[in-house]
Amino acid sequence: MAEQGATKNRILDAAELLFAEHGFKETSLRTITTAASANLASVNYHYGDKKGLIRAVLSRYLELFIPAFKMELVALHQRDEFDMNDVFLCTKRPLLRLNSFKNNGTTIFMSLISHGYTDVQGHLRWFITTHYDDVIQLFIGAVRRAYPCLDPETLFWRLHFTLGASVFTMTSSTALCDIADSNFSNRAQTEDLINRLVPYLAAGVTAPIELRRV
Repeated sequence: MAEQGATKNRILDAAELLFAEHGFKETSLRTITTAASANLASVNYHYGDKKGLIRAVLSRYLELFIPAFKMELVALHQRDEFDMNDVFLCTKRPLLRLNSFKNNGTTIFMSLISHGYTDVQGHLRWFITTHYDDVIQLFIGAVRRAYPCLDPETLFWRLHFTLGASVFTMTSSTALCDIADSNFSNRAQTEDLINRLVPYLAAGVTAPIELRRV
């Protein structure tokens, strides 16, 4: 049993790093099992198939992030007033907590989320919306309270633009911090990036809806 547990964890750890670096589509089970010193039968035994393995990899992070995010949102909703900056700041402590779980955990998590969209992993989006819909609705409800004039279609696009900007920033954090350090002699940390990103996201979501036509 101990050996089975060790094999299961090796597969999960290898898959996590390979998925985060190369994406879900480009990473084969053969590549994962080679890195984990395991065989394909072990993946099927422990996770069923590749989709099950993908969900298991992301779940390790979601099980830490989602409860903490929910607590932040519940506390926010109890306030009489808040703005869009407050809404996005609800992600800050939950995201930073992932770095305590694993070195560079925030970046790994955001990379996995990114690949869930860019690799067209419909089953992964279904998994997230099915299992964590209550938290998603708390977040959307907070956005609507902070900026009530958003219609559903505009809200859809702006939240996905927000996700894109967030994913790019966090997954490129090492390179961005290196460039900033070179240009401004100021070494930014993950918390610094979030602090700079939040006002930008808030401004984008609350931008005027109607564009001026020339």
